Amino acid sequence: MDKRAQGFMDTIVSLCKRRGFVFQASEIYGGIGNTYDYGPLGVELKRRVKEAWWNRMVTSRDDIVGLDSAIIQNPKVWETSGHVGGFSDPMVDCKKCKGRFRADKLDEASCLERPSKHPGECDGELTEARAFNLMFKTSIGPVESTGSVAYLRPETAQGIFLNFKNVLESSRLKPPFGIAQIGKSFRNEITPGNFVFRTREFEQAEMEFFVPPPENDKWFAYWRNERRSWYEDYGIDPDRLRLRDHDKTELAHYSTGCTDVEYEYPFGWGELEGIACRTDFDLRRHSEASGVELKYFDPDTKERYFPYVIEPAAGVDRTALTFLIDAYDEETVEGETRVVLHFHPEIAPVTVGVFPLVKKEGMPDKAHEIERELRRARLTTFYDEKGAIGRRYRRQDEAGTPFCVTIDGDTLQQDVVTVRHRDSMEQDRVKASELAAWIGDAVRSWKRPARPRV
Repeated sequence: MDKRAQGFMDTIVSLCKRRGFVFQASEIYGGIGNTYDYGPLGVELKRRVKEAWWNRMVTSRDDIVGLDSAIIQNPKVWETSGHVGGFSDPMVDCKKCKGRFRADKLDEASCLERPSKHPGECDGELTEARAFNLMFKTSIGPVESTGSVAYLRPETAQGIFLNFKNVLESSRLKPPFGIAQIGKSFRNEITPGNFVFRTREFEQAEMEFFVPPPENDKWFAYWRNERRSWYEDYGIDPDRLRLRDHDKTELAHYSTGCTDVEYEYPFGWGELEGIACRTDFDLRRHSEASGVELKYFDPDTKERYFPYVIEPAAGVDRTALTFLIDAYDEETVEGETRVVLHFHPEIAPVTVGVFPLVKKEGMPDKAHEIERELRRARLTTFYDEKGAIGRRYRRQDEAGTPFCVTIDGDTLQQDVVTVRHRDSMEQDRVKASELAAWIGDAVRSWKRPARPRV
């Protein structure tokens, strides 16, 4: 299927609802704009994405540790970081259709009355651009007043900078080292859209890597390549990935460089993850504003300095959507359309489907026994005994399940099951007693199947 074809995103949205990946939030009350709930398959997909990111960034390394900072921080944090005064987008209103749009993204927006037109092309007059702050305000305590104002965090990074000294002292690390975090952030976006690509409530996976200033360029180059490689290692089509360096006009005033890992979505190239050089801006600002010394003292050189920071920052929801879009495929098998999601087995919401061939002769009992053993091996399973075996395979193909195990008469007599591969549809006979280990090896040795680029 041509992933650039008009309507492909509608296909993805329909699949997500039909199979329980993503639902519209508050749907029975008419929903709320660009807010979504993750269903049984979606929550597993997101969990697997976060686990894969955490394993690569924290668990498998000895120079990065984790953190879970609060969503609501002292308001002075956001004043110091510049979010209260400068975290805004230019906004315009259409006097005719009453729509609100980002002034710098009009060529990407559609008129509410005439979707084929951009704002301002439908005889509607646009207002002058004005700043629109993206921070969500809330209040602390029983009485709402100026003194009780607080904010929902727009990024997880500041919580890391605030805890730099705490982590430094408790973990006994020294630069270069990193602090990683996964958590919810909130931005009152003017024009969120493209399903879960841009929403007002989203989950971020960020890491701040603190380095001696002279090593900034070396580590920036390292993380640019490392983060692109992660997506490729988990099955993303390398031909749909690229690194785009920001030009000087795009950079924040304190940044020496920024590179986006971009993916070719059905709606065009878009940012998948950003890797930014933040220099010592954040640590220096918080040190000055709080009066707490946030410099690092090197006991070897006797030097005291603010480390520079390299920040790889990704959106978990956007990453999950990208895996789903990239995995989607349609092909004709025996005169029927087979919809299949070619997820990496470590990303797939379900690892193994377990099917008794028929609902008699003790096969369901044996299938349940095998499923319990697979679950004890920490494999995610789905049991299904309804319908023809081919239909059960198709249902799991559409969910992205990489392996399906069928229990038949030979299983009861010879302790052998049939394992069917999602990608090739080929089948293997495996001893039931060796099944968990066999699947573990298959997961580790998985390679992205060769598919024509459309």
